[in-house]
Amino acid sequence: MRTFISAIATVLGILLAAVAVPAIWVDRNIVQEDGFVRLAAPLGKDTEFQKKLAAAAVGTIDTGSVPGFLSGLVEPMLEKAAESLTGLPGYPAAWEETLRRSHRLSFADPAAASQGGASASSLTLDVAPLVALGSEEISRTTRLPIDPPEQTLINVGQPAQREWTERLATYAPMGYILAIGSAVAFLLALVAARRRGTVLLAAGLGGLALAGLWGLGLRLGSARAQATDTGNAVANMFRDHFLAAAGADFQTWITTAGVAGGVLVAVGIVTLFASRKRVGASR
Repeated sequence: MRTFISAIATVLGILLAAVAVPAIWVDRNIVQEDGFVRLAAPLGKDTEFQKKLAAAAVGTIDTGSVPGFLSGLVEPMLEKAAESLTGLPGYPAAWEETLRRSHRLSFADPAAASQGGASASSLTLDVAPLVALGSEEISRTTRLPIDPPEQTLINVGQPAQREWTERLATYAPMGYILAIGSAVAFLLALVAARRRGTVLLAAGLGGLALAGLWGLGLRLGSARAQATDTGNAVANMFRDHFLAAAGADFQTWITTAGVAGGVLVAVGIVTLFASRKRVGASR
């Protein structure tokens, strides 16, 4: 009976861990604002992405308040602002604020997001802080008043994907509960086991199997996400860069799980050999 309980608890612990680890990663790096900003912030340092994002942001600046006879002066300044935007002292702060606004829009309640002018997309970039930075630079240079908009939205993903964002926000935090359940199951397995080395060995093999499963899931999920065209070059570039950053970050979790699984396998084998020697010596 003890062996049966230990086996069931070990299998349960592995199954719970299979869901808990990805869920915790998603909650920390996608659902939580600070994690999302940390993960996406380096994208603002990519030269090609910077140029396209700056051009897209500056291209939305409304110059309707500028007198017609001065339009010839403003147009060259728009091009210059697009080229120099990323070099302005306020660019890092504007990029971070862009990410924070975008996260709040993407994970906001659908009704609230619609009232704010955002479409029901899986991710909506609000580049208004970058537009404001460009407008400020143009106003400073030309002495012309340019009022930046409160929102400048670029949709990333398809409207049908909004449901996935809502599911992530709802279910990802449950990963912590599942992780506790997994730990309790493994503890029960160790307490009930006649040979604890067997439990450690099984847990280690399970960890190695999960690492391989997560790696396969990461590749398939990334490929599927990249196959979805947003219809916007800047949005596509953000998607590709973000997926690469997310994949690299989760890969460290997969590697850690694989290493931990290998250690448990080694400890389990050593424990089994040690227990057999003790049994042989007692005889």
